[in-house]
Amino acid sequence: MASKRPRKAVRSKRSASKRRAAPARGARDPLLAPMAGAAHRVVGGVTIDIADAANGRVKRVCYPPGFRWSTHMKPIVKTALCMHAHVGFLARGHVRGTYADGCEFDVAAPRAIVLDPGHDAWVVGREPAVLIEFDALAQTAARFGLPPTHQHA
Repeated sequence: MASKRPRKAVRSKRSASKRRAAPARGARDPLLAPMAGAAHRVVGGVTIDIADAANGRVKRVCYPPGFRWSTHMKPIVKTALCMHAHVGFLARGHVRGTYADGCEFDVAAPRAIVLDPGHDAWVVGREPAVLIEFDALAQTAARFGLPPTHQHA
């Protein structure tokens, strides 16, 4: 029986200078790149970039994997549910949630999104959820014709 010798590590035939490094997330991804002229903040682990636009705002909101509103934002905001309306475009990721009356939503990118005030939501999977949102501060629901809290017609 032949003796077993340790195998040599398999190496790329490309020189180290010609091997492609995996792109760093955010460094080359325009969806996550810094936004010139935008205010930048992090709240409850959520990264928010806000740019004024006409009489409203455009926001890029990046919810990290594992984020859940009731876990990460409720202690900061001090309301039982998220009472902000969300109108925009889910550009990346997957989000699920519930309203106080038990209605559920399940949204995966790419998709337009409208969420009434009065919800809990969480990121599904290992990818961040990136929402491009059109916002009018506390008047978002009224400005877009949404009810002050989730309700059925």
